[in-house]
Amino acid sequence: MITIGFLIGIALAVGLTLLFGVYTIGPTERGVLTTFGRAQRIKGTTADDPQLAALLAPDEMERYNYPMLRVTPPGGPYFKWPWQKLRRVSMQIETTDITWDPDIKQDTLAAVTKDNLNVSVTGQIRCKPCERNLYAYVFGITNPSAHVMGYFVSVLRDRIATFHSNDAPAVPALDGVASVSAPGVVEGISINDLRKNISSINHYMEEACRKTAARYGVELEAALITSIDPPKEVDEALASINTTQNQVAASISQASADADQKLMMAEQAVQIAKNRAEAEAAPIVELGTTLKALYDSGGKAALDTYVRNALLPLRAKASQTVINP
Repeated sequence: MITIGFLIGIALAVGLTLLFGVYTIGPTERGVLTTFGRAQRIKGTTADDPQLAALLAPDEMERYNYPMLRVTPPGGPYFKWPWQKLRRVSMQIETTDITWDPDIKQDTLAAVTKDNLNVSVTGQIRCKPCERNLYAYVFGITNPSAHVMGYFVSVLRDRIATFHSNDAPAVPALDGVASVSAPGVVEGISINDLRKNISSINHYMEEACRKTAARYGVELEAALITSIDPPKEVDEALASINTTQNQVAASISQASADADQKLMMAEQAVQIAKNRAEAEAAPIVELGTTLKALYDSGGKAALDTYVRNALLPLRAKASQTVINP
């Protein structure tokens, strides 16, 4: 009787092991097995991965040096023992609003510009776990999404507080009028620089946050800042300033275009007068050349003969001819 119970217990244990020990990994998942809480590892650390090591500064390498894990790829069936635990990691790209915060609820993200203007920022980030650094994602931090969002927000606020545009085209000075920015740009007001350079800010954020893969095991796919808005009363004042500035810039541009047109017309008039003078002088120059050649070949007698023959048509038209003795 004891033997039968023992065999039944063994059969039940084997059945439960087979029932709960076989698993599969979905196409958008990766698996990490732990044995008594310790993850299965392979040789090396993240410092040995050139792609991850290149993202960190030398003083960060020791702090963010994580073990390399044995990652279970999609497929199956796989088997695990009862004392082993499977952690599934979704590798899908997640889109998160930058206003998301696990502790507070907010509609926009507050930031301060270099001229102490409070602005509201909206946008999203797209990220996914880094398969080469799943240890940091699974075991290194409690809430990877919150860590990455906090890092992103701190970098974004620093960028907004120090951002300035150096590529604003300027209209040159004209008749003693000081040069001004091109239409739509008001110098010294950082919100205008921020608004017209959102794409460059997004690019900067993507580059600055690449190290999150080595730090937190999260790869930032894209930063999508959509708007940077000041308070309503400030926005109305800026709109009025922009309108006035646009009118001034348009007037200066029109005056510059008119001046350029008049200058071009004057240059064309000078060229026309020069061409006419050259046309009138050409026969005289040619006659001088002919007379010189005639004198060189026949001397004074030849010139006298030319002059006499040239006067014949004139004498025919004259009523009388006076010949000096």
